[in-house]
Amino acid sequence: MIKAGVIGATGYAGAELTRLLSRHEETEITAVGSKTHEGKKLSEIYPAMRGICDAVCISNSDVIELSDVVFACLPHGLSQDIAKACDDAGKLFIDLGADFRLTDEKAYETWYEGEFKYPELHERAVYGLPEIFRDEIREAKLIANPGCYPTAVALGIYPLLKRGLVEPDAIVIDAKSGVTGAGRVPSQTTHFPECNEAFTPYKITEHRHTPEIEQTLSHAAGKRLKITFVPHLLPINRGILATIYLRAKLGINEQALREAYESFYFGEKFVRILNPGETASLRNVRMSNYCDISLHFDRRTGALVVVSVIDNMVKGAAGQAVQNMNIALGLPEGTGLTMIPSLF
Repeated sequence: MIKAGVIGATGYAGAELTRLLSRHEETEITAVGSKTHEGKKLSEIYPAMRGICDAVCISNSDVIELSDVVFACLPHGLSQDIAKACDDAGKLFIDLGADFRLTDEKAYETWYEGEFKYPELHERAVYGLPEIFRDEIREAKLIANPGCYPTAVALGIYPLLKRGLVEPDAIVIDAKSGVTGAGRVPSQTTHFPECNEAFTPYKITEHRHTPEIEQTLSHAAGKRLKITFVPHLLPINRGILATIYLRAKLGINEQALREAYESFYFGEKFVRILNPGETASLRNVRMSNYCDISLHFDRRTGALVVVSVIDNMVKGAAGQAVQNMNIALGLPEGTGLTMIPSLF
């Protein structure tokens, strides 16, 4: 059995990860870490885990020592030293935070007000979006798990940019997230009376996922892109819904657009391209590792609207981290991720 350790196990992403790893056929959770709740059982913090994962939260160094693969579910700025310790110990490290997602240090300085403490680690870090970077993930020892918005957006339109079917300079992304995307520590905007029965855009033009989205889309287009990205807070627990507006290049029809998706994602277990006339909905991916994508072509204007939905806690965080672990360790990619979406 693979010994798995989770640092930051009491946050939402960390707790979701322990839930998924607890049902993984090839792993056992040997250690969980939490600075806030050190000395307490995970099941004391999340009673639903009673009898499933009663591990006591210990220090980060002990988690690393007891594990073959270490997951860090921490705010940005806290993972680089852990990555270095894992690298020194020869452990596979998967970071669910933002410290290794960006390849450009200046962008990291601008958006996260930090620096690359270990440049050689950043050079070896692999961006863990399996459907696009699977070959690189297979050889990786340090994997940067993508953000939730960037996952939904990249999967939603990567095939179009890769094939050059749309104008790359006029992309508008209107995205919505459940409240868990803001993390477990409450704030004024995530306080129940503030977000319930409300629907609010936030961090307009300044959300930290913007450079990550642009980095992946630029990789697809083969040139540097800038996008318009507006996130919104939905009064629900889970989910990311990205409505993406693009313009097809002259002469490109609906059939060519659909064929691009069907060929690019052929054989992919966790990306589902919906049939013409269907619309992607959060309810059909909830509690699962699936990304559902629907395509809507306006023949009158040539506009293309793509709707991409994921569960932000699974495909947007913990599930994708498990998927990355499976690939890096040579396991069947869907191991531990075969849960069916909640039906209602």
